[in-house]
This record gives sequence, structure tokens and C-alpha cells, in this order.
Amino acid sequence: MGNKRTGMTLIKPWLLAIALAAVQIFGVIAPAHASDLTEAQGLVDRAKATFNDFMADSNYSWLHDHLKEAKGVLIFPQVIKGGFFIGGSGGSGLLAVRDEKTGDWSQPAFYTIGSVSFGLQIGGEAAEVVMMVMDQKGIDSLLSSSIKLGGSVSIALGPVGAGAKGTVTADIISFARSKGLYAGLDLVGSVLEVRDSLNNAYYGKKVRPVAIVIERKVSNPESAGLLAVLRRAAR
Repeated sequence: MGNKRTGMTLIKPWLLAIALAAVQIFGVIAPAHASDLTEAQGLVDRAKATFNDFMADSNYSWLHDHLKEAKGVLIFPQVIKGGFFIGGSGGSGLLAVRDEKTGDWSQPAFYTIGSVSFGLQIGGEAAEVVMMVMDQKGIDSLLSSSIKLGGSVSIALGPVGAGAKGTVTADIISFARSKGLYAGLDLVGSVLEVRDSLNNAYYGKKVRPVAIVIERKVSNPESAGLLAVLRRAAR
């Protein structure tokens, strides 16, 4: 009996150490995951509102008329000066890709944008940004971890103004608003990076953009409102 008690005494500290380690690990990971999930859903909700604002604004008639030609759309609800890289600017947003056969939109994949030149024509420190991805080259570039706009991937400002017309040729066409008005936001040289932590949190497992927007292996029902808005706008 004495030996058994000794054995139990020796085991208990090990069990206690394992239990404490598990609590510490869970205490670090769970809050981080919950925070990322909250941020991701917040971006989805704000992206929906931002997109609705652009679609309700007659100054972006070119965007309205040509959205059905886009293969995908990037929406950044808020790009802030000095918000990402030191001396630069940036924000977080999402990408959705349209299936050309069905017209349906993919689940969102999350990205950051950084090193933006804030040449706002009306002044200001923040802007809403919508980018139309016009060709497969643009989509393919976004499946990598990081891309620089204006390098191998061309980007151009979209026509703005009621009744705006004209042809724009670029892999990506961008539109920006600041305080509800047109903003001349120069995105050449900006860097787009995948936000793996938000993608993983939103879909409950490790997942890359190709699995989200091309293979469509994951889904989150909380994105339904955003996708319905995109679907109606691209008819």
C-alpha cells in the first residue's frame, strides 16, 4: 500500500503540469481565434455596406455597368493612412470570385493592402475601396501569398462621374471614396497579402485562397448577405 501511495504522489505533479499546460495553450489560442473570427465577420458585414454605398452612388455608374464583366471583386471597407506599413497606409478587406458559368460568387477570402499613396483629391485620411478583377491573370495573382500592384499585375483608376463612359484596360480597376466623395487613391505599388489568420478563423480550419474562391471547399453561412448583394449587382 505504501508503494502505491508513493506512486500516486509521483504521478499527480505530472498530471497537474500537463493540465496547466493545456489550460495555458487553450487560453492563448482560443481568444486569438475568437478575436480573428469576430474581425473577419465584421469585415464581411462592412464590405457589404461599402459595396452597397458604391452601388447606390450614381457617380460610379461605370462600376455598375461593368461589374458583370469582372471575374472577381476586392472590397476594402476602410483604407487608413499609416494603418499598415510605417510611412504608408493600409487596411483589411476581402476577395470574392464569380463563377462565369453559374454567375454565383465564391465565399470571401481575406486580405490586407499596404503601402498606399494617399493622393486624395479631396483630402482626408481614409477611404473605401472597391477593385474589379477583370481577367484570369488578376485572379491567379491573388492566389499567391503576396502581390505588388502595378508590377506584373496592372491596375488603373476606373472612370468616375454620372454617365462615365470609356474603355479601361487593366488586370484590376479600382474605385475609391472618402467621406462619400470620389478619392484619387493611387494603388500602384501597393502590396496585397493574404490574411491567413482570418481565413482560418472564418472557416474553422487552415485554408488558402485557392480552396476558398476557386475550389470552393469551405463556406460560412454568415457571408450570405454579402453574396446576395454581389449577385444582384452583377446581373
